[in-house]
Amino acid sequence: METERHSPRYAAIDRWSAADILDAMLDGQFAAVAAVYAARPALEQAALAVEERLRGGGRLVYAGAGTSGRLAVQDGAELMPTFGWPADRLVLLMAGGRDALVRAVEGAEDEVGHAALQLRCHAVDAHDALIAVAASGTTPFTVACLRGAKARGALTVGIANNPKTPILDEADRSVFLDTGAEPIAGSTRMKAGTAQRVALTLLSSLVMIRLGRVYEGLMVDVQATNAKLVRRSEAMLAQLTGHGRERVSEALRDAEGSVKVALLLLEGFAVDEARRALDRSGGDLRVARVALAAAPKAGRWE
Repeated sequence: METERHSPRYAAIDRWSAADILDAMLDGQFAAVAAVYAARPALEQAALAVEERLRGGGRLVYAGAGTSGRLAVQDGAELMPTFGWPADRLVLLMAGGRDALVRAVEGAEDEVGHAALQLRCHAVDAHDALIAVAASGTTPFTVACLRGAKARGALTVGIANNPKTPILDEADRSVFLDTGAEPIAGSTRMKAGTAQRVALTLLSSLVMIRLGRVYEGLMVDVQATNAKLVRRSEAMLAQLTGHGRERVSEALRDAEGSVKVALLLLEGFAVDEARRALDRSGGDLRVARVALAAAPKAGRWE
């Protein structure tokens, strides 16, 4: 297993100078990104398959253990504030549960029964898409999540750093990240972890863009949960519409914080028709704008 292999190249790393150690580890980070670049066709196919399930109203499910699980959970959690992804359409399956996010939980990655229980509790089914992440490609908890989800009809995506392993061989879409041996043998928080983080970011961001949660390169589904994000929302609206801050702030208040609805208000549409258009378009602002422009206005926001 390449991620566990002791590389002769790094055998004396503990005797190197601090500068040489940093150089070696930094080279590993570049290699990790290169591994993701090599896997981009697989990432594209995985993202398109996930998009199809989510368009049908399914949920996005992440599964993993240890470092891989923490990276998976982080990626999923960030979809809510960044893209406004609904919490009820996100499932995070972490070996060992919440405690394992901040500390190692002994034996958690071997708990196959816990994986089966979580799949039942969350009623994972054929509408959903599950992303299973494991550097080794063999982690029992993660493999059990993948197998169980697949048996229930869910789309499965496997991301691993070792070839010809269950995570890759049994997934509907597999993404192999060829990062090789680590500078510190077996420490997959290094190259393998970086590659996983980049791959997850690319995959989920592509899915969100395809689902219309980005418009003109802007996070128009951002949840304005603090003053900074309110200012960001106002700046986006000003950039997209050319209106001044006072007008933009008023529209954002009337839209209850929704940048998409506020933009349509600033273009002269009523709140109700803006919301209906967005609902009919699946939240795609571009499609909603075209539809509203082609239809008689039911009202005008003042």
